[in-house]
Amino acid sequence: MKLLPPLAVGLALAAATPAKAETVLFIGNSFTYGAGSAVRFYRNDTVADLNAEGVGGVPALFESFTRQAGLDYDVSLETRGGTGLDFHLTEKRALIGRRWDIVVAHGYSTLDADKPRDPAKLVATARELAELMRAQNPRVDLYLTATWARADQVYPADGAWAGTSVAAMAKDVRAAYDQAALGAGATVIPVGDAWNRAMQSGAADPNPYDGVDAGKLNLWTYDHYHASTHGYYLEALVVFGRVTGLDPRTLGSAECSAFELGLSRAEARTLQQVAFEELAANGAVAHNAQPPDSETNPQRCDAR
Repeated sequence: MKLLPPLAVGLALAAATPAKAETVLFIGNSFTYGAGSAVRFYRNDTVADLNAEGVGGVPALFESFTRQAGLDYDVSLETRGGTGLDFHLTEKRALIGRRWDIVVAHGYSTLDADKPRDPAKLVATARELAELMRAQNPRVDLYLTATWARADQVYPADGAWAGTSVAAMAKDVRAAYDQAALGAGATVIPVGDAWNRAMQSGAADPNPYDGVDAGKLNLWTYDHYHASTHGYYLEALVVFGRVTGLDPRTLGSAECSAFELGLSRAEARTLQQVAFEELAANGAVAHNAQPPDSETNPQRCDAR
């Protein structure tokens, strides 16, 4: 029997050993776990909920998209409703302070629950989160998700952004995340901007308080605060495109999670187009080759 030299043996073993999946941790609140929609417990067996609350949410949608794209990620999440990054750093440090390849996080929806519109806490806690994660893995990729505008903070007279617009609130939130990302060495995921784009393009209705126009999507759920299934689907598409660099439209209108969540093919196609346009405007994705839109009926997602 011919013996291989040690180097050749090592290369052969490396080739035969599958690459280890990249680890992704999502840190957030109800905007991550999908409150008010079917997304909350969606495919929760495909992700690891560090708080053991059975949540699937946006992380499970991200996992589904990446698997359909032929990618391999080991996805975990740590979420608690109504909190900002300060809660996770104080109360969940032992859970999140591990070695991760990728971390996707966001703070409270009005920037500071006690001082709405004030970015100071977000900026400080984003920097602290970066320090914690880089102490475990200096090469971790840190993303901060700039969240969407809350209609309940814009249209009612007692809202923190009363008298402005949902577009203005989302721009203010984005500016705060840009500031936080600069201090933390992080990358911003433009979810709120994608919501603005959906409304400005006519795909989504900007004011759920006066009814939803025919043919338009409502990205908010019943409380005009959290997202609808369509809103969370758009969030997950933007996260997917920003983290992977892939054009969300390559998932196709027959994408299996959209089908399982009750979105029509036209709705899936529209939201994928909005996500692509926003990401392309930020230079986050290139125009990837799209497969022709299949005429086959959508199918349920494969079991993990």
